[in-house]
Amino acid sequence: MSNLTVSPSLVTKQGDSPDVFIIAEIGINHNGDLDVAKKLIDQSKAAGCDAVKFQKRTIEVVYSADILDQPRDSPWGETQRDQKNGLEFGRPEYDEIDRYCDEVGIIWFASAWDIPSQQFLRTYDLPYNKIASAMATHKTFIREVAREKKTTFISTGMCSLEDVDQVVAIFREENCPFVLLHTVSTYPAKESDLNLAVMKTLRDRYQCSVGYSGHEPSVSPSVIAAALGARVIERHVTLDRAMYGSDQSASLEPAGLINLVTTIRKVSVCTGDGQKRFLDSEQEVAKKLRYWE
Repeated sequence: MSNLTVSPSLVTKQGDSPDVFIIAEIGINHNGDLDVAKKLIDQSKAAGCDAVKFQKRTIEVVYSADILDQPRDSPWGETQRDQKNGLEFGRPEYDEIDRYCDEVGIIWFASAWDIPSQQFLRTYDLPYNKIASAMATHKTFIREVAREKKTTFISTGMCSLEDVDQVVAIFREENCPFVLLHTVSTYPAKESDLNLAVMKTLRDRYQCSVGYSGHEPSVSPSVIAAALGARVIERHVTLDRAMYGSDQSASLEPAGLINLVTTIRKVSVCTGDGQKRFLDSEQEVAKKLRYWE
C-alpha cells in the first residue's frame, strides 16, 4: 500500500515517496445492495487499493421534480425517482460500510453531490474529501468542502482552465490541501480523448500534486498516468461490467483491478531516481563483454 494513507498532505516535495495512492471508485456500482458493496470493498482490498470511494446524493436537492417524474425503466420502478432512490444508501448502510471498512482495514470516503450530503458525510471520521467533476463549478459547495481542511481530490472533467483556476483559488483561500485529478467525463472514455499530458499542464500551472481519474475500460492509461507522475489514480470498479448501471461499462472487473494495482506498484521500482550508476552486477558482465582501451 502507498504511504499516503498515513500522510494525507499529498503535497509534492523533493524527496517525497513516488508511491501512487490508488482509489477504487465503487460509486453507485453497488446498485443499492449492501452485500454487493461489501464484495466490492473486499475486491478492492484484495487487489491492494489504498481506499474505496462512494457517492452520496440528496435526490430532491440534486434533481428537479420534473426530472424525477420522468419515466425510466429500472429494477426499482418506472420513474427517474425510483431509479435514483434505489441506488442511494442512507445512514444504516453507511454505518455498516464504516464498520466493515474498519474491520477489513481499508479507508473509505465519498464524493457528495450537494451540501446536505457533504454535511452527512461529515458525521463520519473520513480522512479525505472528493469533488466530482459535476460539482467543480459550484462555488458555494466547493467552499463548504474546502472549509473542512481535509485533503481533497478534485476531478477536473468538463472543466476549462478558468474553471480550475476558480476551484484552486477557493481551496487556497481556505488553506485546504488538494490534489487535481485530470478526468475525461465520458463513460467509457475513448483512449484517443484521454490527453494524459494535461497532468503536466495542471502540475505546472498550479504547482500542486496531480493524479488521474479514468473512465476507460482498459488498464494501460492509468499505468501510463502513473509513469507520467500521477500521485493518485482513481478507477471505477465493478463485479461484472454486464451489471445494471451507467458506470459499469467504464469500470474494472476483479482481474483488471489486480492487474492495474500490481503494475502501478512497479512504476516507482522501475523508474528509480534518475541517477546514472554503473552497478556492481554490471561490472562482472562488463569484464566479459567490453573491450577496454
